[in-house]
Amino acid sequence: MAPTDHIANESLPTKSGEAFFQGEKLMGPTTVKPLLSEKEMEAELTRIAREIVAEGTENVALVGIRTRGVPLAEWLAKRVESIQHKSIELGSLDINLYRDDLSEVSEQPVVRPTDIPFSITGKGIVLVDDVLYTGRTIRAAMDALIDYGRPRFIRLAVMVDRGWRELPIQADYVGRKLKTTADQNVKVMLKDIDGVSQIVIKRQEA
Repeated sequence: MAPTDHIANESLPTKSGEAFFQGEKLMGPTTVKPLLSEKEMEAELTRIAREIVAEGTENVALVGIRTRGVPLAEWLAKRVESIQHKSIELGSLDINLYRDDLSEVSEQPVVRPTDIPFSITGKGIVLVDDVLYTGRTIRAAMDALIDYGRPRFIRLAVMVDRGWRELPIQADYVGRKLKTTADQNVKVMLKDIDGVSQIVIKRQEA
């Protein structure tokens, strides 16, 4: 089933960004447009889980990219388990030292643990992340993953594909595909991290 296109510029209720982005430094007035609720996110993840199961999960594992890809992978693993009535292996991957923009992000990157409690050699890996944008995060993730072994294949599942690719990378499983503008910021908020699960689009006012 193909993901549904959704236009980010359509008329949606707006709210002040302060309530949604606690801890972020907002430079001036910001509008936030709700895009998907927790229930709608659950529906999209259930659809992705069905697609993964339909293609076969024998010797396949999910690996979430830190930070928000990890709880999304856990959420997706639960949906896969409920569909096929058996568990799927699950891991997490930190990519900070593999980023090609490391010097621009931080002189002292915060490196969090990678936890892949199985051999990836010969195994099918589904990388899970929140937003697919330029493709550079996924390139870094593939570099990091291959340091742990040689997988049979690597596929990509994302909650949102917002376009604006800089590298020839595409997702195999997409929750929602958006048409965005360069000044918009798509944020996947998750209960474990943000206290609420929803997807919003933030835009800085001129």
